[in-house]
Amino acid sequence: MTTEVLEIAGQCLVLKRPGSEASKLRAWDAADELLLDEAVQRLSPEDRVLVVDDAFGALTLGLADYAPVSVADSATLKHSLKANALQNVTLQAPSEPGSWLNPPAGPFDLIVMRIPRQAEYLAWLLRWVNGQLAENGCLLAGGMIKHLPERSVDVFSAAVATEAVLPARKKARVVVCRRGSETLEHWSATWKGYEQQGLPARVEAMPAVFSRERLDIGTRELLPLVGPAVHALKPGGRVLDLACGNGVLGLTALACRADIAVEFSDVSSHAIASVRKNLKHSGFLERAELHHSDGLASGSGEYQLILLNPPFHEGGVVGDHIALKLFSDAAEHLASGGRVLMVGNRHLGYHRTLTRYFRTVEQRAASPRFVVFEASL
Repeated sequence: MTTEVLEIAGQCLVLKRPGSEASKLRAWDAADELLLDEAVQRLSPEDRVLVVDDAFGALTLGLADYAPVSVADSATLKHSLKANALQNVTLQAPSEPGSWLNPPAGPFDLIVMRIPRQAEYLAWLLRWVNGQLAENGCLLAGGMIKHLPERSVDVFSAAVATEAVLPARKKARVVVCRRGSETLEHWSATWKGYEQQGLPARVEAMPAVFSRERLDIGTRELLPLVGPAVHALKPGGRVLDLACGNGVLGLTALACRADIAVEFSDVSSHAIASVRKNLKHSGFLERAELHHSDGLASGSGEYQLILLNPPFHEGGVVGDHIALKLFSDAAEHLASGGRVLMVGNRHLGYHRTLTRYFRTVEQRAASPRFVVFEASL
């Protein structure tokens, strides 16, 4: 990991971007700098501040003098913020960040928010913010211009009162907003989903979840292998849906047999909330465990079957660094005689990288774009 110094408001922050083989990447970008500059100019000591979707702690630590509350969809913030706080011991120690499983309550005088890449997640966030901003509160929303969602101007105008769009700096943009009247209470797009053959209820998901309106084509290649793999397990076998998204793989496993338990893990709290709803509606909730986690914790135990469709992007960064961490976690927690079923984009060459972690790697299915592998120790 790379350690660099961010200078903001007369202080220097020492920041690392942990947990990534993309070690040349910084723990902040120009959007973080612009947001911090604007926030410091507007804040008073008595203001209550909220940071939304900080990536690695730059925003939360940059505003440490104002004791900000922080909430993020991604579980990576918890560990990154803790690690970076240890590098900056002269700052007021930040509180542990919340997630959408336990969101903070307003009102807040200033909300500093990273603009997500997904338009529907942005629309959800803005409506949530409207319910948390003080009457005269201000929202500063910023991001790198190349990563802003399409029609983001329309998304903002439909939800909040845009006061100003600040001049771009270093290819970053900040939008200054006031509270709007639109809230989540009457917004119909919080949940979207689809019917999936073999499952007793629709599979639904919240806006930050990948492919929430239709079965993604990679998972479609993997699904036919789930049933045979589950039926081959001994009674009481432990199954893990790793990087579970809406949980369709694990739900399929639960639908195959009544004498197995399935655990679901995902870095996104929107994903975990979605799986919880899907389990409840399918009648499977008592047979499942949910983990909002960046991969697997060291004490997670062993699994006889791990199902995995790894993401290949983190924010604006595309690559295999997320998959490599998940492969490592899967190998560490795979029981003797167990197996991993995973699908990946053909161009990522997982047939080579999987051999770093597993003794046996076999191709089980393929399409022009995706390959399904079975791996064992």
